[in-house]
Amino acid sequence: MSSIITIGPVGSDCYQACCQYDPNAKISLLHRISDVLENFHQQNETIALIPVYNTRAGEVKEYFRLMANMENCYWIDNVVLPIHLSLGALENPDEGGAPIHTIVGRGSVFRQCAEYLDEHFPDVVLMAVTDIDNAILAIVNENKLGVAVIETEELVKMYSLELLAREVVSHNRTRFAVLSSTPADKTGYDATAVITKPLKDRVGMLADILGEFTRRGINILDLQSENDIKTQKLRIYLEIEGHVNDSNLRDALNTIESHVIQESGALKVLGSFPRVDMRAKKINSFGFIGSGDMSLWFSDRLRNEGYTTCVTGRTTAITPLEMIKSVDVVMVCVPISVTASTIAQYGPYMRDGQALIILAGESENTLATALKSTTQGVELMFVHNLWGPQTVAMKDKNATIVRTHRSGSFCSEFEAFLYKHGADIFHDNAKKHDLLMGVGQKLPTTVSVALAMTLREHKINFEDIGSHSTLTSLYGIIAMARVHNQNSRTYAEIMATEGDGRKIVRSFAQNILKIIELAENGKISDLQAIMNNNKKVMPQGFLQSRMKQAKAVDEILSRPNMKMC
Repeated sequence: MSSIITIGPVGSDCYQACCQYDPNAKISLLHRISDVLENFHQQNETIALIPVYNTRAGEVKEYFRLMANMENCYWIDNVVLPIHLSLGALENPDEGGAPIHTIVGRGSVFRQCAEYLDEHFPDVVLMAVTDIDNAILAIVNENKLGVAVIETEELVKMYSLELLAREVVSHNRTRFAVLSSTPADKTGYDATAVITKPLKDRVGMLADILGEFTRRGINILDLQSENDIKTQKLRIYLEIEGHVNDSNLRDALNTIESHVIQESGALKVLGSFPRVDMRAKKINSFGFIGSGDMSLWFSDRLRNEGYTTCVTGRTTAITPLEMIKSVDVVMVCVPISVTASTIAQYGPYMRDGQALIILAGESENTLATALKSTTQGVELMFVHNLWGPQTVAMKDKNATIVRTHRSGSFCSEFEAFLYKHGADIFHDNAKKHDLLMGVGQKLPTTVSVALAMTLREHKINFEDIGSHSTLTSLYGIIAMARVHNQNSRTYAEIMATEGDGRKIVRSFAQNILKIIELAENGKISDLQAIMNNNKKVMPQGFLQSRMKQAKAVDEILSRPNMKMC
């Protein structure tokens, strides 16, 4: 039988958290956290449970400081418990009993109930106690009329107090840390708590620490800072996604200690544990139709968020039809040319209460098909992620979202997932999306392919291009090379997309013929007038920001090792 040590009494929130964590454990109850940790330190086989966060009162920072000073102490797990606080007394004032003049409770409970007390009992005396058990016994044994207690309903009823108000604080949950002398193994959905020692003053210290996580695509779940009581130097508490044994996280921590803080022992890892979600998730599972690299990319990252995922395709053991029956959200991630037909094939099998999210590059036709193929109770949203499966992280990558009148809470939760991981999200309607993708993808790809065809037809030596190019003209050459250095099927799919993007390419073709005719006839003034008219519709901010980007590219291309020969 395991043994857990925590704060009492029987019936308190800590006691209930212990029972939830291990119903068969022997529970030892003390009155102070310092006593709990001291006893835990002396008994290697004992588990300790302490409250570390409340949705009403926030973090309990002093507990982190106490943990940081302990050896062989590892935060290994969490319990999240709804806290149901009630008001009890010997008599009910509304039924002729003594009016309440004093309320007894623990300090943490008073902090959680601050709004309730200010509204209903602004003038009563609040008496904070450490031993709530003895305080309630004194009220009962000494017949203290007019003295009320705020505690769990279980504890109020245990001492036969009259229940004056039930659930006095809404949305009240407490997170409890489970401590052990042995660290926790990886689960695949973990978080790590770290606290720094008091840090030396240095400009940008906090930004540099956070930057090491950001550039590795590691999400920070919590960040707290305070001045150390003794030295008044900055101290930082972080909770980070991932296990301390993950190479990516371990590299970040090592770099922070050795290169950012530049002080050995500056970081104390309090422990790694299964990640806890204080926010409720509505989605449990995602299923993918399409087993390509992009489906696997999203599947891995969703699993890291605690979701169950299932990838299906033509060669997988589970068929798309079997998958659809068991998931909350169906993701369609297949080549653009077959997206609509895939939706038409499987959409009718979806049921009300599910969501269909389309990962594709063309929206008008696919959304029209999805609206027609699914029932009104199926949520529906289009997402175009402008990155490929080679991308390490979503941060600063563009994602275009087309919501429909049937986009609901499941769709919003997936959008929140993209936002959390740093994607730059843009909302379009279907027509606008396809038109802009004609400008941003369809046309540049078409131009790149046509340019390569021209060079090939005229037998131009590709090695000679750099010597006859300005930095500006190199942009097109670079785009051409990039297109032809990646999956040709992907770019062929982009060029073949339907929707309003087609008019962009055809309009460009007509305009380039017009410009060629003017140029060949020496109409310099006409060409100049076209350019001046073009410039008039370009906002100054647009021109300045793009010139800034161009200069940054020019600076890199001007480096000796980057020049094309």
